[in-house]
Amino acid sequence: MKFKISVTDYFSAAHSLRGYKGKCESLHGHNFKVKVTLGASTLDKLGMVCDFHIVKQELKDVLGVLDHKHLNELKFFKKNNPTSENIARFIFESLKPMFNKPASKLLEVRVWETEVNEASFGE
Repeated sequence: MKFKISVTDYFSAAHSLRGYKGKCESLHGHNFKVKVTLGASTLDKLGMVCDFHIVKQELKDVLGVLDHKHLNELKFFKKNNPTSENIARFIFESLKPMFNKPASKLLEVRVWETEVNEASFGE
C-alpha cells in the first residue's frame, strides 16, 4: 500500500491469563492503547485513504465493547485467552468488515498493555 493512515485510542479493562504461571494469572487491569492502520494504493476523490472521523467512530464502537470490562467474561475471550495478541485479533476482526474495500483496507491493529509491551495482528 502506498498510502497509510492510523488512528489511536484507549480503553481500560481487566483480565487474567488462563494457563499462565506468574503474576498475570491473577485478575489485573491495564489501560490499553490501540492503533489501527488502514492503507490504500490510491486516494479517493477527496485525496484520502479514509475519513479519519469514520475510522475514529468505528474504533470507538469496538472499544466500547471492551472498555471497563472483565475480558475473560466476554464471549470471544471465553474461547481465546485474553492476551494482547488476541485483543488485537478481536479488534481487527471486528473492524475488518467496515474497512475491507478495494480502495482502502484494514492493515493492522496494534495493542499496548504497557508503554513498552505491544502486540499486533494484521494481514
